Amino acid sequence: MPPVHVSNHPLVAHHVCTLRNPATQPSEFRRVVRQLTTLVAVEATAGLPTRGVRVPTPLGEAAGHVLADRIAIVPILRAGLGMADGLLDLIPDAEVWHVGLYRDEATLQPKEYYNKLPKKLGASVAIVVDPMLATGGSAVRTCEILRAVGIRRLVFLALIASPQGVEALCQAIPDVAIHVAALDEGLNQVGYIVPGLGDAGDRQFGTVPAE
Repeated sequence: MPPVHVSNHPLVAHHVCTLRNPATQPSEFRRVVRQLTTLVAVEATAGLPTRGVRVPTPLGEAAGHVLADRIAIVPILRAGLGMADGLLDLIPDAEVWHVGLYRDEATLQPKEYYNKLPKKLGASVAIVVDPMLATGGSAVRTCEILRAVGIRRLVFLALIASPQGVEALCQAIPDVAIHVAALDEGLNQVGYIVPGLGDAGDRQFGTVPAE
């Protein structure tokens, strides 16, 4: 199993249970996605480089540290949108870039339909967010897109991951830092994480098909 950081924070475990519950309504689901993202992101950003500064205070001057690099948050559309807000709560000055991918249900391969990366990159670190790291196809493709435009430092943040998805991402881009709230058993025959939480996009945006 490739290296992946699985959070052991009790609040993370608590919120994951709320997301898994099929009775959780879209408004509550979105709120918990945002909270859970913020919690996992605190751990995922612990290794970001800083530079020393001196800042004035009401009583003098203090030594401190600020982020050394500009950060880009890259939500994979559409499900990653809810996670972007949780990261912006932590890093409000971050740039937000969007990559749109959908999974071909026949081949399980990612298909790109939208790419809104700036022509002139202002960030040197990208945090890619997607609630589910299932087969790993969308994660790998997004990270490949970012590497192709010159982003060397990548962090991938998911809420639920499968061992297969983690392995696929690590094999394709070995130096990506992967942080997840929970690592599940595996994938079913159609490539969904089990036990998982269902379709994260549908559950966030209220588009779960009627039974």
